[in-house]
Amino acid sequence: MHTSHTSTVFVGRDAELAALGAALSRADAGEPSALIIGGEAGVGKTRLLEEFLGRAAADGAVVGRGGCVETGADALPYHPLSTALRSLRRRIGPELDAAVAGQEGELARLLPELGDMDHGRTEADGRARLFELTARLLERIAADRTLILALEDLHWADRSTRELLSYLLRALTDSRLLIVVTYRADDLHRRHPLRPALAEYERLRTVTRLELPRFDRSEVRRQLTALHGEAPPEQLVDRVFARSEGNAFFVEELARSIAEGSPGGISDSLLDLLLVRVEALPDEVQRVVRIAAGGGSEVEFRLLAAVTGLGEDELIETLRGAVGASVLEPADEGESFRFRHALMREAVAGDLLPGERSRLSRRYAETLEADPGLVRSDERAGRLAGYWFDARDPARALPATIAAAAAARMRHAFAEQHQLLERALELWDDAPDELRRAAIRQGVDDDRIRPAITPEPTGDFVDLLAAVCVAARLAGERERARATSKRALRLLEDGAETASPEVPPCPGRADRIRAAWFWTERYQVMRDLCRSDGWEELSRAQELMRGLPPSVVHADVLTYAAHWNAVHQPGLHAIELAREAVELCRTTGAETSLITAEQSLAWLMMHSGDTEGGLRLARAAGSRALVQANSVAVLRGYGNLSTALHGIGRYTEAVEIAEKGSDLAERHGLPDIASYIDANRTESLIQLGRWAEADAVLARALGRRGVSVATRAQMAEQQAELEVVRGRCEEARHHLEQSETWTTVTYPEPQHTLLAARLAIVLTAAEGRILDVRSLARTAIGEAIPFGHQRYGWPLLYEAAAAEARARGLAVAGPGREEAVERIRRAMEGQPDFAPVWVAQSLMVRAELRTAEGLDATDLWTESVTAAEQLETPVLLATARLRFADTLLGRGGAAGAREKAGELLRQAAGLAHELGAAPLEAEITALADRARIPLRRTARETPPPPAEALGLTTREREVLRLVAAGRSNRQIAQELFISPKTASVHVSNILPKLGAAGRGEAAAIAHRLGMLDE
Repeated sequence: MHTSHTSTVFVGRDAELAALGAALSRADAGEPSALIIGGEAGVGKTRLLEEFLGRAAADGAVVGRGGCVETGADALPYHPLSTALRSLRRRIGPELDAAVAGQEGELARLLPELGDMDHGRTEADGRARLFELTARLLERIAADRTLILALEDLHWADRSTRELLSYLLRALTDSRLLIVVTYRADDLHRRHPLRPALAEYERLRTVTRLELPRFDRSEVRRQLTALHGEAPPEQLVDRVFARSEGNAFFVEELARSIAEGSPGGISDSLLDLLLVRVEALPDEVQRVVRIAAGGGSEVEFRLLAAVTGLGEDELIETLRGAVGASVLEPADEGESFRFRHALMREAVAGDLLPGERSRLSRRYAETLEADPGLVRSDERAGRLAGYWFDARDPARALPATIAAAAAARMRHAFAEQHQLLERALELWDDAPDELRRAAIRQGVDDDRIRPAITPEPTGDFVDLLAAVCVAARLAGERERARATSKRALRLLEDGAETASPEVPPCPGRADRIRAAWFWTERYQVMRDLCRSDGWEELSRAQELMRGLPPSVVHADVLTYAAHWNAVHQPGLHAIELAREAVELCRTTGAETSLITAEQSLAWLMMHSGDTEGGLRLARAAGSRALVQANSVAVLRGYGNLSTALHGIGRYTEAVEIAEKGSDLAERHGLPDIASYIDANRTESLIQLGRWAEADAVLARALGRRGVSVATRAQMAEQQAELEVVRGRCEEARHHLEQSETWTTVTYPEPQHTLLAARLAIVLTAAEGRILDVRSLARTAIGEAIPFGHQRYGWPLLYEAAAAEARARGLAVAGPGREEAVERIRRAMEGQPDFAPVWVAQSLMVRAELRTAEGLDATDLWTESVTAAEQLETPVLLATARLRFADTLLGRGGAAGAREKAGELLRQAAGLAHELGAAPLEAEITALADRARIPLRRTARETPPPPAEALGLTTREREVLRLVAAGRSNRQIAQELFISPKTASVHVSNILPKLGAAGRGEAAAIAHRLGMLDE
């Protein structure tokens, strides 16, 4: 009778294999999917996975396989993904390298073999970029072949791995990818972090979750048959089935023990069951197995040789005995060994005496310090920190833990960095002071906290708190960041607690700088927590910096303050503050903060009258070469410039800038910034009447993964705007409610509250509820619309005034009208109108107010239409023509009024119909019907001028005249003070309207129709 330690015959699992096969078929067809397989320890998850992967590989799939480590996961972030990518590189190295090309420095955070990691400021956006680039890498590999990413033992996964997996499960589309994950269900206690993650995964359409059951009696019989080579006696089947309860691993262990004649059967104790195999080994083999158990989930051969003190040949023979007994097995990653089952390692490690365990950990640590090349470079710091911590040696564990935290930071594994730094806090009091200082000086080397420890780290407790504070904020542990900053500020400002006897509380210059830095951290945390708008924190920071020499911290404080004022209280004070911030950033060399400060100043300059000066500064701020340290600031500058151009009515140029910025942000793996810029682009496309294009841009932006709640709120605002102009009121309300729900996670800002109020007024006015309109306007306007927000203020004031004018005939509108009109007039007094679009909006507001008061507004509407014709806003122009026509028809028998009104209505109707502006078109039609004016011209009526009949705008007529004169796009741009790109867009719009194939034919048509004589 032949007896095997493990079964080579696969038993049962038909339903599970079928589910895996179906998922693989979907992946083959280009539909990514994922299976999450749970089950108790030893039930056969790994055996099922191996069987499936073997069959899939035989069918042509390529497999990347990795597993989570059993201990020290926080010190080895992304380990299963790194292992899986490493195995892929061994199989398809050239293909993977081609897919990585251009992003080696970033993806080296997951796979160090790709080269050196990019250095620079590692902010949260860098982590989002890493996740996005990882998704793209997998998509490229799985574009033309089926890829299976298999990750085992997710119950041991670090938080960064869980979050990256969550991102991948949502992100991957249109690729031949299958993700298979296993986890140990009996390890998931009530508060295990994997529990909420699994619930989140299950809600995804592409994810299927399987629970692997134990074997039934017939399957246990088949397994025993495979193990023994012949059908076992029924008594043996009953005995093994009763004791193993169908657990596949226990079946193997029991079968082997019984076959070897273990007296009295096997103890019911799991520990005894697992240790029987080890205790049966020769003493030297047992010693190596115990040393291996102290080394972790997997131990390198050379490291094991150094720790055991055995020569290579002697160790190989010893390991052969452990492998032959199915205790250890070679790992897939090369010259390393692991226990055949994690339960076996747990039993052996648990059987070590406390002193024995710490002594083993010390030997591992000392060996690794003596020869760092014994383990992979990306694992070295984490392994060393874990070994010294288990060795119970705070003096050695503290610097190793801080170094491991720094390594985690470089990989954007902020959650793991935070956990390691929290461990450093625990170790701090037990470590000698000089070692503590040296550890901080060497390990806390981070651009984000360096300003807090300038001119160089003191190595005190506050430096460590600074690192904890930033890591906690970036890891999303904002309450912990808030508490840590509060503790640090007590040390620095109040002296209520001292870090050590050598660090007494001191109100000196250095501590004031450090305290100001912590207040800026609190500013960011409090805004994220929606506890305040952050001004109290910034005020404290500014007070601390008053009277001190220039420093990077002072530059950062002023930059934050300038941005806050630009958003909340723009005005002359804000401009001076922004100028001071720019100058201080230049003086102190704070390059990244300088970009932000310049953008705040540019915005403020543009909205205070110096439009061209602000634009020059904004363009200069955004023209810097993109590097990792400044990429977020520079790319956000594209969004800021586009929205500033939009604010002054230069919509075509705003779209061009936003398109460029969005493309750059997407190429750099920053989806949230790309979507933020696209939301700005949509806003301008709506004004240009390019609504189908706006739909497409929004759909693309909303489909991106990694988009923040704040950006989704911004996009919901634009969706609401699109639905309003199309007359889809219910859909508009839905998007507006979405936006308001999402913006509750951030402190409300005028740019959002004013926009939302305007849309609410439009929707309420459409229902004829003038009293509610007045209430909304009263709340939105308050004492006055905040200075510097005229781009939002003028449209809001117009909608409020238009509602009053339209409601003039309602009896309920009479009481309160005078007060409402006066409120709008007072608000107008503080609103600048130096931009052409604001001029037109200002004229229209005045015209509506005069109409609301029953006064003649003909002259104002004449000016309004003329002003609107110079703009790129077809809806505004059609509205102005409609309201002008309404005013003319109200004049009764005035000479030529009816004819002029008819012409205006026909022009407005044409624009509204072309745009698909249903409410506007309906209003135009209703007015025309009431006045019995046909919207289609009869043969007896005078035809419009050719240019007007062909739909050419005033600007397009100017461009056409210069085209006919033989000017190039650049020359046209110079003469009309527009960009060459804008001139090109106008020419592209003119040609189809004329039915011309080129510029020469367009000029000939214009001459033939007499358009140049108009």
